[in-house]
Amino acid sequence: MAEVAALVDGLSSAPGAVAVVGSANADLTVRVAALPKPGETIAGGPLVVLPGGKSANQAATVARLGVGASFIGAVGDDPNGVMLRDALVDAGVDVAHLSESGEATGTAMILVDDDAENCIVISPGANGTVDADLVAGHADAIRDAEVLGLCLEVGDDAVVEAARIAHEAGVTVVFNLSPVREVPEELLELVDVLIVNEHELAALVGDAAAAEGAESGDWSDAATALAAKHGIRTAVVTLGGAGSVVVESGEAGESDAVTATRIDAVPVDVVDTTGCGDSYMGALMAGLASGASVNDAARLAAAVAAFAAGGEGAQASYGTADQVRRFAENGRRG
Repeated sequence: MAEVAALVDGLSSAPGAVAVVGSANADLTVRVAALPKPGETIAGGPLVVLPGGKSANQAATVARLGVGASFIGAVGDDPNGVMLRDALVDAGVDVAHLSESGEATGTAMILVDDDAENCIVISPGANGTVDADLVAGHADAIRDAEVLGLCLEVGDDAVVEAARIAHEAGVTVVFNLSPVREVPEELLELVDVLIVNEHELAALVGDAAAAEGAESGDWSDAATALAAKHGIRTAVVTLGGAGSVVVESGEAGESDAVTATRIDAVPVDVVDTTGCGDSYMGALMAGLASGASVNDAARLAAAVAAFAAGGEGAQASYGTADQVRRFAENGRRG
């Protein structure tokens, strides 16, 4: 993976920073032999409390890779809030825009089974106080960035406001439709790069178009629908162990102008997939901030996410630029 090592080296001279608006959670994780069925009570391992939250994870990834990162969000005045703030600072994230709320810090309750699959329940807490007014109060941090990262663990009004500020300032808006829900069309029209898995993509273009791409590699219908319906001409579709694909279309969204570039997954002995999607998005944003193309940023992201999958937890499993470079060079984590 010499190409990935070169991309990692390019991060050190990134001309722009990344701003992330959204969630910070304390991850309460228990390992189990198998995920429980409805109504079933099972035994688990020790409770592990680690820093998480999709947006905080993304910001931490960016900073650990050596690219400037700022985080706009909220935590509570409680021990979990202190832990999350300290973890972001330790990763190198600018937390000047992290507010303190009267609500308890957000939490995510996570079960991880012996196959490294997980299920997650989120209690928003302080993340519910991240609204349009809070975001507007930190508009300068968005305008000063090269890339803005957004997902859906905070309210639509906050996400739309952040995207609007970035769009008006010429900042690249990277949006992950997760946790998947219906969103305002205004938001989608402000997106420059969409990151989705197959199921999230289906929510926008329909099951048939999404399945056609994932199963046969024909992304023309999905790309045409994204461009025609929502004005989105660049999407990165993650496919789990099958890697990912960068799908791009012409301005009018014609099917014959669609290009699809397959990005192979990077082999790794999987320990825990919690937060791997966030590390992928964070790395992709770091790559874009360094001037890399979307295709190259996705190649970097594949390696960074694989490194994370070889460790436990979300932020706790993320690598520095040096660690990811060594992983890319010798295929071993550590």
